[in-house]
Amino acid sequence: MSRLFAYCRVSTTDQTTENQVHEIKAAGFAVEPKRIIAETISGSVAALERKGFTKLLDKLEAGDVLVVTKLDRLGRNAMDVRGTVERLEESGVKVHCMALGGVDLTSPAGKMTMQVINAVAEFERDLLIERTNAGIKRAKAEGKAFGRPPALEAIQQTQVHEQIKAGVPIAKIAKAFGTSRQTIMRIRAGLRVTEIAAEH
Repeated sequence: MSRLFAYCRVSTTDQTTENQVHEIKAAGFAVEPKRIIAETISGSVAALERKGFTKLLDKLEAGDVLVVTKLDRLGRNAMDVRGTVERLEESGVKVHCMALGGVDLTSPAGKMTMQVINAVAEFERDLLIERTNAGIKRAKAEGKAFGRPPALEAIQQTQVHEQIKAGVPIAKIAKAFGTSRQTIMRIRAGLRVTEIAAEH
C-alpha cells in the first residue's frame, strides 16, 4: 500500500506552512502529520541542499506519493525541479503538484507538463552558459586574470630562478621565500620547459 507524504516550504520565519497543509488536505490528500515535512528555507537553495527535503528523500520508498502545493517546492529553478522529479520517478515515487491541478508529474499527462519544464530548463541552462561566457569575455577584455594568483611575485620568481641555477636546495629556497616546496618545484619545472624551448 502506498504511503502519502507532503513537503511544505516557506522562505522566512514569519511565514507558516499551515496554508499549504490545509490546501493539500482540502484537495483530498489525507496525509498523516508524521509524514508532513515542513521547513523554513529560501527557495534559492537547491532541493538536495535542503535538510528537510533530504530527510524526506531518505523516508520515501517505491510506491509512495509525494504532494507539493507548487513546483518551487521541488527546486530553485526549472533545471532543479526537473532533476528532483526525475530522481523521485527513478525511485518509484509519484509526485503530485497542486498548482498544476494535482497532476502526477510521473504520469503521461504529468510527463507532458515536464516536457514544458524541461524546455524551460534548457532555456535557463543556455542563458546561464551565454551569460557566463559573456562575463569571461568581458573580464578578459578588461585584463582580469583567471585562476589562482601566483604564490610569488614576478621579481621573486626571478630570484628563485637564480637560486635554482646556483644549486640552492629546494627546501632552503622555499623556507627563504616563505612558501611550499611544491611552489618552488613548479617554478623549477617551468624554468626547465623554458630552457628546453630556448634550445630548439
